[in-house]
This record gives sequence, C-alpha cells and structure tokens, in this order.
Amino acid sequence: MAAYGLYTHIAANKTRSVLLLIGLFVLVYVLVYAGALIAEVMIDGGRAVPDYLRAAAADLIKAAPFATTGAALWIVIAYFFHQKLIDAVTGGHTVTRAEQPRLYNLLENLCISRGIPMPKLKIMDSDALNAFASGLNPKQYAITVTTGLVERLDDAEIEAVLGHELTHIRNDDVQMMVIAVIIAGVVGFFGELMFRLFFQGGIRIGGGSSSSSSSSSSGDRKSGGGAVVVVILAIALILLAWLLSQVVKLALSRSREFLADAGSVELTKNPDAMISALRKIENRGELEGATSAVMEMCLDNPRSGFADLFATHPSVESRVDALVKFAGGHYQPPLPPPATESNGAEGAATDGDDADTAPAEPRHGPWGDAPPAPRSGWLRGPWGRRG
Repeated sequence: MAAYGLYTHIAANKTRSVLLLIGLFVLVYVLVYAGALIAEVMIDGGRAVPDYLRAAAADLIKAAPFATTGAALWIVIAYFFHQKLIDAVTGGHTVTRAEQPRLYNLLENLCISRGIPMPKLKIMDSDALNAFASGLNPKQYAITVTTGLVERLDDAEIEAVLGHELTHIRNDDVQMMVIAVIIAGVVGFFGELMFRLFFQGGIRIGGGSSSSSSSSSSGDRKSGGGAVVVVILAIALILLAWLLSQVVKLALSRSREFLADAGSVELTKNPDAMISALRKIENRGELEGATSAVMEMCLDNPRSGFADLFATHPSVESRVDALVKFAGGHYQPPLPPPATESNGAEGAATDGDDADTAPAEPRHGPWGDAPPAPRSGWLRGPWGRRG
C-alpha cells in the first residue's frame, strides 16, 4: 500500500507540473488583459464598459505572442539559472569530499546503498538548522545544508536529513517546487510592474474631448463612471492573478513532507534519528535573509498564525506523530525553545562577572516573555518576498 501511495505521488507530481506550467501562461494572459483594460482607459476615458472589454480583448490577441514568448523565456532562464539564483540568495557553495569528508561520505553511502545518482553537495554558512534539495534534472540536483545543522546534529541525524532530501529528489518534489517558484516569480514581477507603470503616477480617468454643454458633461460623468468600473475590474484581475500564484503553492501537497520523512526511514532504517533531527531543527531553521520561496524548499519552514493558512509544511509535531505511528519510532518531546537555550548559555557565560558588565537579563512578566523584535523591511526578488 505504501508503494502504491509513493508511485501515485510521483505520477501526480508529473501531472501537476504540466498543469502548473499551463496555469502560468493563463495567469500571464490575465495580467496582460488587465493591463490592456487600464491602457484603454488611459487612452480614452469616455467609453462604455462593453467597449473597453472588447478593445482589451483585441489588445490581448495582439499581445498574446509577445506574452507567450516572455513567459517561455522566463521558464528557460529559470531552468538553466535557478540554482545560481538560489545560491546567490543563500550563499551556498559546492563542497568536495576533501572539504567535508564526514558529510560527503554520509551522502555517498546513502546513494550507493540504493543506487541513486549522487547529487551535488552544497554548504551555506548559517547558524540555522535546515537543509533543502533543488534542481530540475539529474545534472542539476543538489542538496544544501547549513553549517549549523552539520555542527549540531550527529551522524545518524544528518544521515536522516540527507535521506529526507534524497527522497524529495526521487519523488520529483524539487521539480514541483521550482516550477511553483517560477510561476510566483513571473506573476509577481509583471503584477508589480503594472502597478508601477499605471498607478505610481496616478491614473486620470475621463480624458477625451471636452464639451461645455450640460448634456456633454452628463455624458462625460456617465462614461467616466464606466472607466472607473473597468479600472476596478483590472485591479481585481491583477490581485486575483497574484493570489492564485501564491495559492499554487498549495498544489504542493503537505503530504510530500510525510512521504519524504518515510523515505528517509526507508533509506536509513532509523526512524528515531529522523524524529531526533526534526526536534533539533524545530524552531531553529529560519534562514536569515532567505526569501519565502527558499524557505518553502527547506526541511522545515516554520509558520504561525495567519501565515499558516499558506504553509507548505505540516507541523513538526504531526510529522513526529506520523513517524511514531507508522514507522515504529519512539516519541520525543519538543526541545526547549531557542530563546531559553541562548538565555541559559548567556547566564553560564556571565557567571562570576561584575553586575555592571553583565548583559541585561530578559524581562519577564505575568503574560510571559516579550516576543522577539520583528525583522525590519522586506526582501524582494524573482524568488518571492519574506518579511
């Protein structure tokens, strides 16, 4: 039954990949149509709504070849250069056996034991505990791990993490993720471009020939009202296209993480190592400076509150429960939160120091510790944005 589920998942991923690529072009055409509506209003603000819709449809037909070429070119660029873009964002770099013998040998042994082609091994300098797989074909496949993960996890736990990422490659999950990133990048780029072109300087509606007669003024007001309706419709289409580009990520079913955890156990025969790795990574995987698209590719992508509605990963607790229930692992409770660990370390480091030189202790109150200060600013780029 498990094999049937795995092969069905792989087949479904291939079907979803095709559908997502088709959906990319549909969303691009929606954006072009919305842009045509706004352009027609700017050219002549004195027409009725049906006239704008017909004119925009004609503009879409004329612009479709250019829009198709642009979207196809974006896909080609992403296909060949997405890994370089990811490395530029994360700072990941390829390592050899001589540079990372422990990590390299663990990955190589897993690949040899199952006859899996060896992906590239990359390291990114970060205290966070996380890892992700990327690539669209066997020549591009790569597994990137953080230095924090290598330092904090033992061999069995690292092997479990590598097995998890190898399973993503075997199941074609990485292809799905990259395609979703491409879609979000295209729609986000063109959507923001339209807003900048048409709304930064403001749109004046009601242009066209003026008239001093009261009947003409009444007609202008009526026509201007139609132009306002068309602009609102265009804005709604742009927002809808952007929203759908984000919801597309929900096509990446959360079940892929459960299957990758199970695949890791199948490779390593050690469910407890996968559970222990998840507990150590839990709430410690946030990559400083990484965009949302990169975080969605990681082993763990912590989300909470409203953001959890669009989360692409199930909670660590549910993944641990699944490994206990279906893989024969032993339950391990969550570790203390990172803030508690750091506070304890600071206390030990400053023990015996003068009170006036010791760092200020965190303030406590009846409602608990104060939350960490939010990160300032937004990071933008073709791979998404993350606050």
